[in-house]
Amino acid sequence: MTKVLIATDKPFAAVAVAGIRKVVEDAGFELVLLEKYTQQADFVNAVADVDAVIVRSDLATKEVIDAGKKLKIIVRAGAGFDNVDLPAATEKGVVVMNTPGQNSNAVAELALGMMVYIARNSYNGSSGTELRGKKLGIHAYGAVGRYVAEIAKGFGMEILAFDPFVSKEAMEKDGVKWVESIQDLYSSCQYVSVHIPANEKTKKSINFEVLSMMPKGATLVNTARKEVIDEEALMEIFEGRPDFKYVSDIEPGCKEEIITKYPGRFFFTPKKSGAQTSEANINAGIAAAKQIVGFLKNGDRTFQVNKF
Repeated sequence: MTKVLIATDKPFAAVAVAGIRKVVEDAGFELVLLEKYTQQADFVNAVADVDAVIVRSDLATKEVIDAGKKLKIIVRAGAGFDNVDLPAATEKGVVVMNTPGQNSNAVAELALGMMVYIARNSYNGSSGTELRGKKLGIHAYGAVGRYVAEIAKGFGMEILAFDPFVSKEAMEKDGVKWVESIQDLYSSCQYVSVHIPANEKTKKSINFEVLSMMPKGATLVNTARKEVIDEEALMEIFEGRPDFKYVSDIEPGCKEEIITKYPGRFFFTPKKSGAQTSEANINAGIAAAKQIVGFLKNGDRTFQVNKF
């Protein structure tokens, strides 16, 4: 029987697992669960006889992929897929997919929630500032960026966005001001929300030059990936700019230094938690299951991210 493995160190909600199970079993497949595992070896062992794998932020490494002798498809339940070794999967002919858009609203709501939190001085009782009338720059106008813009309009913010893959006309249709460069975005906005993927072009691309362009009282919001931030540059900015603030759902490598030296100017969630809502759990998990069934039964590769 065709087997589908859910490998989640940070498990889906029970209702999401139930939904995934229904999709998988209705297709005549067997569902296998590996939850809250403590060693990567557990993942390697579990993949040995399965045809498909659903992961969240779990590391689908070359070792995992090589161990999957029957493996045909890996679906990352979420948008980012840098936790999957694409070259290794491609070499073995394993299709890799993501589930774009399924957790976008959850991430966007967290981004705005963190903006409010830091604007109100972490609710410490002192006078903070309001979001209304402030300029918000959206760095990458994909599914999450669009939700951020939609929510921010409700706060009365002025929205600007940079994305070389989205047309000016499309942004303006949404009531968003198109800008032609990163420099224009960062130099114009009191808040910038980052939504770029982590790849060879974007890693450490949010560097000192970019950050130093931000106006007085600026806040950088990162719900993308830790790797896109040049953390040495971030520390330089913190050192030279007492007005600068940073919020993220990813703990940076320089977390302890920031906590020690710059209290009140940052916020980090304990784990990457932008997609941690019941709704996002259900949406992404069930979408992953449906994509696996569509691929194994009908060869549907709509959301494939490794082309071969």
